Formats: sequence, structure tokens, C-alpha cells
Amino acid sequence: MPTSPMPSGRPLKPILAVGFLAAGALVVSAGLVWLGLQAPLLGARSGSPATAGGPADSPQMTVIVEGLKLILAGLVGVVVSAVHRRHPGDRSLTRSLGQAQVLLCVAGALMMIIIGDSLARALGIAGGATIIRFRTPVEDPKDSTVLFLLLGLGVACGMGLYAVAGVATALLCLSLVLLDLIVERKPQTLILEMSAEGPAFPAEYVNRLLAAYRVRFEPREVGHGSKATSSYLCQVDPDTPLQRLTEQLLDTSAGGVKKVAWEVPKKG
Repeated sequence: MPTSPMPSGRPLKPILAVGFLAAGALVVSAGLVWLGLQAPLLGARSGSPATAGGPADSPQMTVIVEGLKLILAGLVGVVVSAVHRRHPGDRSLTRSLGQAQVLLCVAGALMMIIIGDSLARALGIAGGATIIRFRTPVEDPKDSTVLFLLLGLGVACGMGLYAVAGVATALLCLSLVLLDLIVERKPQTLILEMSAEGPAFPAEYVNRLLAAYRVRFEPREVGHGSKATSSYLCQVDPDTPLQRLTEQLLDTSAGGVKKVAWEVPKKG
């Protein structure tokens, strides 16, 4: 049986991705700090004494400034979400949660642009925290905390506190990396569901590939028929590249697996 190449060494692509991610986070954070220090008038709210009668009071300038706040909030959300994706909690960061993080950061900025007085700001922050805590199905407390911090970063951008947002973005990204290095992450329990192209399931190839990725597994159910099926109970390390493993499982020239699905076991 032809074999697919097994993983060996640390690929160059993830190393480059980490470098680009670190550079992007540094550029966004430093840019926000520079903007807050060099252009303080852009941080003041429209109509405040610091800007009254100045060019920032014109409708055109107001639109530009408020649009800049939303763009910066979006950049902050993208950077923090990208760092969080590489250093998640006990569960991998889903695509929808990553998008929600970016949108929530923009929402925080928009909320501060629309709401002006201090009481409304406090109510807005409290309301946003209530929505995250009680309405959004986020099981990992780390994910909930990052969502709340992203809301705060968006609020800082919406209020024009660019320097504060820049420093906080850098600290949050650094904290995500350090916590991932300091706190031990437990292996994740997943159910691997597979179906073959024919009546014979390529168990030898699947077992060898899972062992090469250091996945601890236990076969559970095997279904026979025109298309054989099988399920495995797996213990997967946090750094295991599931996407790459799935692609190799689906390599028809090597194994003959047609469908692959990773699922979290239901509680109870």
C-alpha cells in the first residue's frame, strides 16, 4: 500500500506565521501608541473643549476620525484573535468565535461613538458584559475573558484613547503567549468519525498515521457494508495540527478514507 509522508521536524511555514503575527501585533500596538501621543486631538471626542472650533469639529473631519476609530478597533480585534487562535485554552478556537472577537471589538468602538455621557458608557459596558456572560454559549472561561477584554479595547478605540489601546493590545497578546507557555494544557478528548471508499476500512494506515502524530486512540465502533465506517476515541495534544492530519487521512492514494469528522464527546 502506498504511504503518505509522515510528519517530521518542525515545518518552516508555522515559524514564519509566528514571525509575521508577532510583527503585526507589534506594528498595530506601536502605531496606536504613536497616534495617541502624536495626535492627541484625534483622541478627543467631537464637540469637547479641546476640539471645539477646530478643524476636527467639521462634519467631514468627524466622519474621518470616527471611521478611523472603527478601523483601528477592527485591526486590534484581528491581531488579538490571531494570537488567541495560536494560543487557545482547553478548546480550539472556532471560526465563529474568532469572528465574534473581531466584531465585538468593533462593536465596543461603535458603542462609544454613539453613546456620549459617562452614565451611558457605564451602562453600555455592563450591558455588553451581561450579553457575553449569559447570552453567548462560550464554555471556556478564557474565551469569555478575552471577549470582555476585546470589548474594552474597542471601547478605548471608540473613546479615542489610542495609546491606552495600543499598550493594552500588546499586553493582552503577550499575556496569551506567556499563559500558554506557563500553564500546562491538557490533551483534548475528541471522537474521530471516518468512512472508507469501499467495504474494507484502512485501519492499518489510520492507526499508523495517528501514532505518527502522537494521538492516543482507542477504536470504538466499526461498521461494515458497501462503505465501511469506524470511530475512534482520541486524546489529542493541544499542538497537534488537526487540519494537516485530516488532509493526510483523506489522501485517497494512500489510505482510502473518504470522510473525516472530529467531534467533542457529549457530556454525560
